[in-house]
Amino acid sequence: MNLTDGKIDLYSGNDDQIVPVLSLGGKGVISVLANVAPKQAHDICAKFFEGDVAGSCELQLRALPLIEQLFSEVNPIPVKKALNLMGMEVGGLRTPLTELTEANTEKLRKAMIDFGITLSV
Repeated sequence: MNLTDGKIDLYSGNDDQIVPVLSLGGKGVISVLANVAPKQAHDICAKFFEGDVAGSCELQLRALPLIEQLFSEVNPIPVKKALNLMGMEVGGLRTPLTELTEANTEKLRKAMIDFGITLSV
């Protein structure tokens, strides 16, 4: 942003860095979190742009445990598991990707429940 005097549109590519990127002049996020929590991902940005930086930070920090689990293995393995746990039936993975480990599945399930996401499985 410094090199371009803010003349580019910058988006966070990491869900755990939405607020920091917005604070540098970012416009939004290309989000994995938004697949399972679209309203919350939207609200992080909306609150920031409305001037509620504290509220935006609070939402970002609250989402961090879930974000951590959404990246516990190679993308898109955890997010597809999360969507399937939500009953969206997005199917399996293509090789060389493998299913999320049982240990990480349980951590993901817990993070989703703790974040308030309703599971159907």
